Amino acid sequence: MARIAKNNSDYYQERNLKNLDKIEALLEELPPFCEDFLRGIETRTSTLTRLNYVYDLRIFFDFLVRKRCRGKEVRALTLEDLEQVTDTDIEIFLSYLTNYTFGGKRLSCDERAKARKLSSVRSMFKYFFNKGLIESNQTTKVPSPKLHEKEIIRLEGGEVSSLLDTAEYGDGLSAHASGYHEKTKIRDSAILTLFLGTGIRISELVGLNNESIDFTNNSFVVTRKGGNKAILYFSEEVGDALAAYLAQKENDPRIPPEEHALFLSLQYRRISVRAVENLVKKYAKIVSPLKKITPHKLRSTYGTALYRETGDIYIVADVLGHRDVNTTRKHYAAITEDHRRSVASAVKLHPTEDDE
Repeated sequence: MARIAKNNSDYYQERNLKNLDKIEALLEELPPFCEDFLRGIETRTSTLTRLNYVYDLRIFFDFLVRKRCRGKEVRALTLEDLEQVTDTDIEIFLSYLTNYTFGGKRLSCDERAKARKLSSVRSMFKYFFNKGLIESNQTTKVPSPKLHEKEIIRLEGGEVSSLLDTAEYGDGLSAHASGYHEKTKIRDSAILTLFLGTGIRISELVGLNNESIDFTNNSFVVTRKGGNKAILYFSEEVGDALAAYLAQKENDPRIPPEEHALFLSLQYRRISVRAVENLVKKYAKIVSPLKKITPHKLRSTYGTALYRETGDIYIVADVLGHRDVNTTRKHYAAITEDHRRSVASAVKLHPTEDDE
């Protein structure tokens, strides 16, 4: 499979390299034909998508040698074995995922995880069927698990203000966290303000460089899913938070001159996704302990607020980078509750003369 030059310091290329290294290592555990499948879909999928396929297929092939092709090693499986898989086998696989063991751990998949694994298996079968290497594709006979709508969790107006205040002043932090707060409060405030003021994805935020920000137009460039670039705009409030953080960085001689990442860890390297997740969790549990707030929930908070202000689902979809507006509707379906409340008194059962 094609590799990206290691001497390029771009965050997304480095991330792709790490994904490719993981895929290469995991392929040693899978049937040899999996490499053909991954190569065949390389031009129309991201490295992260292919890595997730590999994770899912590992579990599927482990199921096959446990339940159907007993006595065979996973590496010894062939396309002929794949061709013998029936739709009933796929249904048994989905049931098996409710309570299974893999890598010495007991695991369980919910309906969404089952649907994702079925999608991965379908993609592989479809590829080999379209290539004429297997004569039937039994996965098409198996419906995806029904997905129930998840509760929309987001911060309300007062909670947003409290979250930003907590990041700025540190009220409610543990003694240990308070010790670091003075060093990180300006950075943390900028990160939270950017999430709440633009709806940026966590991968987009972590991938930002100093050069990504344009204060002349109050805009910045992000790399969307699929690698496309997009220009997003921010308010004066967001701009002030970013400017304060950049000013702090300019006065810190410990930052390596070759480090272009916008948000840095205490080790003066690009901040990680995990560190940002922990940062959000740290402040959010003080402000809203009963809600499990993640960076994605901050994105939902922004999307909800934007929809309430504009009433235009297409604008929200465009700003958030959703390719399909139905994705936006699904994520913010709870907003319909606001609409229901607003029309609750629209129909009069005993109209007055003024209403007639």
